[in-house]
Amino acid sequence: MSAPLPTLPEFSLKDKVAIVTGGGRGIGLEMSKALAESGANVAIMFVSSDKTHDTAAQIAKDYNVTCKAYKADIIDPDAVKEAVDQIYKDFGAIDIFVANAGVSIGGKTEEYDLNNWKKTMDINVNGVFYGIQAASKYMLEKGKGSVIITSSISGHYNTSKGATTLMTKALAAEWAQKGIRVNAICPGYIRTELLDITLKNNPEWEKQWNHFTPMGRVGEPKELRGAVVFLASDASTYVTGIELFVDGGYTCV
Repeated sequence: MSAPLPTLPEFSLKDKVAIVTGGGRGIGLEMSKALAESGANVAIMFVSSDKTHDTAAQIAKDYNVTCKAYKADIIDPDAVKEAVDQIYKDFGAIDIFVANAGVSIGGKTEEYDLNNWKKTMDINVNGVFYGIQAASKYMLEKGKGSVIITSSISGHYNTSKGATTLMTKALAAEWAQKGIRVNAICPGYIRTELLDITLKNNPEWEKQWNHFTPMGRVGEPKELRGAVVFLASDASTYVTGIELFVDGGYTCV
């Protein structure tokens, strides 16, 4: 009887090329680091902070991979396509696309600012689609790729994240026999800069969230690292169209 093959190599992303939108901070930064640590060369797409170039350089140094930052307004389809095309020229491939950039702007429906509505939908839905459409061209040519959408536990009751969750399933079905897998990571409450700002204005919310989360705490960005590497790698070649909840048990009760 031959010895069993080790599973660890299936998680390797060595020589793969990954794009992460919003990959310079928060959840996206942890995802960028995780992909790089697993061997992938990483292109970080960002909108505002030019410090992302320094972040990319540090990732490249820390993990001995190629990592570069590309500025593009995620709600501008032409800018997104131009950035993705440039990434392909620079790296020579696009194997993984993580559509992570997003915003959260709360408010009462009856008085909700329509500019905020448009901004939320433009970034959380349209921007996700623009990036995936641009990257899919190269994946379809190659006949292989992994698309990962950062959705949310709120994808079952929140308009914009609900759209991305259903986008995941629609694209997964469309491309299932063309070599592209499409999956969603659905985080629970994760301690990021954005969450800290929210809690500063509503400090009582964390106690409520902890109460309804079986693990009794808010998650840390690093706790999403395993999920993104799993879905990006050959360890998940028969996985497509799923919602992978990373939420401390929030959705199981």
